[in-house]
Amino acid sequence: MSLVAAPLLAVPAMASTAGTGIVISEAYLNGGSAGASYLNKFVELYNPTDAAVDLAGTSLQYRSPAGTANPTGLLALTGSIPGKGHYLIQGNSNAANGAALPTPDASLAFSFGASGGTLFLANQTTALTAPATGSLVNDPAIIDLLGYGSSTTFETAAAPAASVTTSLGRTGELDTDSNAADFLAGAPTPTNAAASTPTPTPTATDTPTPTATATPAPTATPTAPPVAAIPISAIQGTGAASELVGTTVTTLGVVTAAYPTGGLAGFSLQTAGTGGAIDPATHTASDAVFVYTGTVAAPVSIGDYVSVTGAVTEYFGLTELTLAAPADLVTLDKTGIVAPQPATVTLPTTDAAREPLEGMLLAPQGAFTVTNNYSTNQYGEIGLAAGTTALVTPTATARPGTAEYTAAVAANAARAVTLDDGATTNYLATANKAKPVPYLSTDSPVRIGAAVTFTKPVIFDFRNSTWRLQPTAELVPATAAAVQPATFANTRTDAPRAVGGDIRLATFNVLNYFPTTGDSLTGCTYYSDRAGTPITVNSGCDARGAATAASLGRQQAKIVTAINALGAQVVTLEEIENSARFGKDRDAALSTLVDALNTAAGSAVWAFVPSPAALPASEDVIRTGFIYKTAAVETAGSSSILDAPAFANARQPLAQAFRLVGDTGSSFLAIVNHFKSKGSGTGVDADQGDGQGASNASRVNQATALVGFADTLKTDTGISRVFLTGDFNAYDQEDPIKVITDAGYLSQETKSGEYTYAFGGAVGSLDHVFASPEANAAVTDVDVWNINSVESVALEYSRYNNNVTDFYRADAFRSSDHDPAVVGLKLASAAKVDINLLNINDFHGRIDANTVKFAGTVEQAQGRIRRRGDPVPVRRRQHRRLALRIRLTEGPAHDRGPQRAGPEGIRRGQPRVRPGTRRPHRPRQHGRRFRLPRRQRVPARHGDAGPAGVFAPGRRGRHGRRDRRRHRGDPVSRLPERHRHPELR
Repeated sequence: MSLVAAPLLAVPAMASTAGTGIVISEAYLNGGSAGASYLNKFVELYNPTDAAVDLAGTSLQYRSPAGTANPTGLLALTGSIPGKGHYLIQGNSNAANGAALPTPDASLAFSFGASGGTLFLANQTTALTAPATGSLVNDPAIIDLLGYGSSTTFETAAAPAASVTTSLGRTGELDTDSNAADFLAGAPTPTNAAASTPTPTPTATDTPTPTATATPAPTATPTAPPVAAIPISAIQGTGAASELVGTTVTTLGVVTAAYPTGGLAGFSLQTAGTGGAIDPATHTASDAVFVYTGTVAAPVSIGDYVSVTGAVTEYFGLTELTLAAPADLVTLDKTGIVAPQPATVTLPTTDAAREPLEGMLLAPQGAFTVTNNYSTNQYGEIGLAAGTTALVTPTATARPGTAEYTAAVAANAARAVTLDDGATTNYLATANKAKPVPYLSTDSPVRIGAAVTFTKPVIFDFRNSTWRLQPTAELVPATAAAVQPATFANTRTDAPRAVGGDIRLATFNVLNYFPTTGDSLTGCTYYSDRAGTPITVNSGCDARGAATAASLGRQQAKIVTAINALGAQVVTLEEIENSARFGKDRDAALSTLVDALNTAAGSAVWAFVPSPAALPASEDVIRTGFIYKTAAVETAGSSSILDAPAFANARQPLAQAFRLVGDTGSSFLAIVNHFKSKGSGTGVDADQGDGQGASNASRVNQATALVGFADTLKTDTGISRVFLTGDFNAYDQEDPIKVITDAGYLSQETKSGEYTYAFGGAVGSLDHVFASPEANAAVTDVDVWNINSVESVALEYSRYNNNVTDFYRADAFRSSDHDPAVVGLKLASAAKVDINLLNINDFHGRIDANTVKFAGTVEQAQGRIRRRGDPVPVRRRQHRRLALRIRLTEGPAHDRGPQRAGPEGIRRGQPRVRPGTRRPHRPRQHGRRFRLPRRQRVPARHGDAGPAGVFAPGRRGRHGRRDRRRHRGDPVSRLPERHRHPELR
């Protein structure tokens, strides 16, 4: 008797990292959609063991991405999977597109989502009981599971969603209990059990090759990737640093940016088919990584599909793969590979939210504004702020130390990002000055506050502790058309906005204007241009400005252009040379500037205010001053300077009274200031870390002394209109400014909504104009002319010939580092004119717009307004007769003999004359009416206005008869309402 052995089937085992259990090996989620590779969706299982596995008692189940209850889709499985074989489960179809699948081993009726969901290979044929969300491993009821896209249930981390031409395929058929690490988007390869070829030896690294079927694949199969490849998202992880640092990994991806030159030395690699309209809430790991090639030859191009093997490193916060040898980079067949799409996202506001986008291709969404261009001429980078405004210095809007200040600091950090040039080039280094600086030009400025328009995708990068938007290649001016990813609005204006007034008062810091040049002194050291020619003084002497006469000429040309374009009649100046320090007349620098202004204007338009007779014993090398246009204003008295201990480390305030030429009633007092800077201080003046900088205590003392000085001058001069102007080296909410505003002075430049200075990537005003209440009443409007602080420093005279591109122009732009502020002032005194109004005939109901205007004029002149029913202070008979002397504007008085004041200021003592007559009017007797001869009558009809808007006697009333109605009291109030003018009803 013999025994015949039957084949033995193993029971399903839980998927294991040791490769001892069935796994979900592939999922195609978009069957039948437009452009789909296959008509139906499918799920493929794989048996990594040598023995066939019986599927009886197992099922495939599906739950929606955010589901928490039992799975809603269930298919009980039958049959078996051969050793090292596959099992193909056909799903539904979205439409009628794509090729047919190979003959499936099973088919399901339920649908599963394309953008997210969870597939369970269950060890039971009944629905799983509410599987847990989050990472779900080692559940005995679950053999394997795949959470993808937006799923909230997964192994360690969800795999990315695929596209219509890609499936999620398990890399190397290995199970590491991480969906994100185990599954990679690639061309779909549906394989059924019949096509599986069992392998007798347990070689875990072999990948079975499917046999041909009657239905050809729609795309060619790419070059097989290395077996151990893991997805980029698994390398990046969900934290700030990769958990794989120190290990060597292999991954696949599409090259999205390449930097063989410029210093970055590498390329960006992103998983195929990723990006696009991602959901930041569910996209927890980046699909891109920077590959650092260093000196290793890595000839890649954007769009290449490659395999990279390298060590995982964190380079100052940037996750990288470091390529060790050329062989570690393999270019693969990209047929059927879907290129990554730029992620369409707004700028995340926190580091944690930005981390999942590190290295990815982006199409930034929403508005962006230039907020920092100081280092553009050095590193080719531009600071941007998400939103429609530049970042604002926190102490310009919030008091230091308050919760509002802390919130402002955080808000600035949340909005900031840097647009870079895809390089590390330092254009100020001697070796690089022959290279043109990107982004900058003389005709297309990059100005702070300008709107930014992105025209090309960028790489979201992290370098030098800053999040950056990199172009996809090194940007140089020669490649700008193809590479530069953004353009900038031109916000320049040729002059300040019109602010009205009789005159304009301006304040302007002129950036160390020193006619005494460095080369005329001994010991000076210099900043030089790329040819080695001295441009500005560095140190070693008291001069602070131009090194040579030629350099001074360039500086002066810009300042003169700016001042002459200001449209101001009085300009307070800061940071101008104190010529007395060089053994010259103290006003020599002011005189030089005025001469240059007049030469440019073509006549002697400008003058300067001479220094006062009494001067402090010690003064700084820079000072303040006044210049003014002599045709419009004149000085009232001499200037005076405050010599107080508070200004021992700053410039003493200088005061001068001005008035319109010939108008003694138009006087105002201006005090120009330049407080201690924020850059240095010790002891109580040390930087307190509250945002106010160093020497804040000194500035508070200076503000206090200034307010006292102004009070004294107001008392001494009798002038209540006082303006405090200049560079206060303090922002609006800082302590020194609080001293001034608490004293009752009102900020003027804040009315414009603009700022005068830019520092550290934010704007604010260090330059101010404060007005006493009386001065504030004379202000018509204010403008800050943004010609300096918002422009690149590359345009400044001090950077002349610093780069191969010549950025210098003899225009107003970047004539200084501070912007001028311009204030319109209405100061003219009301001139006087005497008009004798001798009589007003009552209007007999003839009311029109002229009547209303005339009545208003009389009321204003009288200084009071009488309403209907008020007693009239002039005795009235049948006609109202008023004799008023109205003092208006311009011209001599015309009195008619001696007069004396009667009730309510009415003049009496002169004969009353009816308008239009040539002799005194005889009061009408009862029953009689005085009438002019016909030739003397005003040719007007009833209700028409005569000369000067006075109603002429009428001829006919509206009812065809002479209007002889008689009214008691106010004739208007006695009219029927329907006959009154609308404004008098």
